[in-house]
Parts: sequence; C-alpha cells; structure tokens
Amino acid sequence: MEANPRSTGRLPAAFLTPGSSSFMDFLGDQAPEMLPGRRVLPPTQGVVEAPHGTTIVAAAFPGGVVLAGDRRATMGNMIAQRDIEKVFPADEYSAVGIAGTAGLAVEMVKLFQLELEHFEKVEGAQLSLEGKANRLSTMIRSNLGMAMQGLAVVPLFAGWDVDRDKGRIFSYDVTGGRSEEQGFAATGSGSIFARGSMKKLYRDDLTEQQTTTLVVQALYDAADDDSATGGPDMARRIYPIVTVITEEGFRRLNEAESSELARSILERRMEQPDGPRAALL
Repeated sequence: MEANPRSTGRLPAAFLTPGSSSFMDFLGDQAPEMLPGRRVLPPTQGVVEAPHGTTIVAAAFPGGVVLAGDRRATMGNMIAQRDIEKVFPADEYSAVGIAGTAGLAVEMVKLFQLELEHFEKVEGAQLSLEGKANRLSTMIRSNLGMAMQGLAVVPLFAGWDVDRDKGRIFSYDVTGGRSEEQGFAATGSGSIFARGSMKKLYRDDLTEQQTTTLVVQALYDAADDDSATGGPDMARRIYPIVTVITEEGFRRLNEAESSELARSILERRMEQPDGPRAALL
C-alpha cells in the first residue's frame, strides 16, 4: 500500500513538479477551497459591515511612477482603523494599492505576490508588467461572486516597465476589467476628489519630488471632502504611505520623508486651505 505523503512528512509529487507557472492554477488543483473566490459565504440578512479601505492614487513621471494611499479604514459610518496599510510591493518593480473590503484585499495582495514569485521560480524569469496586470485582472474576476454580495476589491496597480523603460498605471473594475491610465489615476471612495485635484495640477514633466507632493495633495483634497478618507494625522504621527517605483526598483518613503512631506503641505494649507491653484489659462 502506498504511504500517505502527509504521514511520512514528504511532499506530494505535484508539489515538487508544478505543471503550471500560475500559482492560482496550482492552488486551484491542489486546494481549491483556499482560493478566496471559491469560498461559500453563510446566509445573511441585511448588509454585512466589514472594514473598507478607501483612497489610492498614482501618478507617473518621466523616471517612474508613484503609488500612494491614505491610512483610514471605515466600517459604515465608523472609523475601523486609523493606520491601515493599503499599498504593498507586488515584486521588485511593481506595487499594488487596495480599495474595497480590507480583509479580502490584503489576502488578494498576498496571493498576487505568491503568484509573481511562483512564476519567476518556475520560469526562471520575471513576468512582464503587462502580464502582471493581466494576472491581477484574473484574480479580481475570480472574486466576482463575493463582489456581487458587497465584498468587492478594486485595486490600483503600478510599476516600472523594463521593456518600455517607463512607469505605467493600471486600474480595474469589480469584474476584473483592466484599463491603462495615462498620467494619473485614483480609486476608492475619495477617488473623485483626488482625481479632480490631480487633473488640475498634473504635468508630464514633473520630477519625482513634485510627483510625491502631488499625490499627497490629492489625498489631502480627498480627505477634505470624503469622510472615509483620512488625511495626515500629525498628532498620532500617521502619514500617507507613499511608494516610488523606478528602474532601480520599489522604494517606500520612510517615516521621516513622509512626515516632512505632510508637514510642508499642512503649513501651506494654513495659508491656502483649499490647496494650490491651477492657472486659468
């Protein structure tokens, strides 16, 4: 009788010789119940309240792309968490920001990170940025059942395209539909205000420092009009997460850099509460 791999402490052969470069396909074959989209939700009455992440923004500049997010999570009209992290590195040259149901979104990001790492180990090469955006689209589509029940995940994906030598931004809808954004993008409850802010201030010749200032200004404007978006909290030392992806890879601004950026914007807002003004012509 053949020994049970679990009782002998040995991995099954399928674990040692995966037939697909997709970790999701591999997991779907070996343990489909672990995929978020395959879970069966219990019957409920009324609306289920779960913590939601809110606003994510991104903007490209000639040397790369900036992806940033506020720190507030809400549950209905309550603040569920003041310092949630919503922006994560996907791999060395890309990052993903989450909006929507926070728990599912974080789980999806971890699965996405494994998906990219698995591909690189199996194929011996990194997936193209276009390929990464497509893989994320597939993962969002697999969550459609939960999205239809109100547990949606709508991320923003950005990275440095080593083939095109430029930063690129991709946005998604709840069905996994993917769109490449030109210049800047926003998602989440405060996105309409953040997008309006960037629309008037964005230029395609911004420097890295100007672009990081732009996205924090946009988050500040979103927090000014959207109660679910949190602005810089100087008293608690909670600042937006700001990441930069260039040809040198992913980098997150440290606390000193984030605090200095937030402080400089707040000081200017004391003089101009509505922020910088764009020229009429």
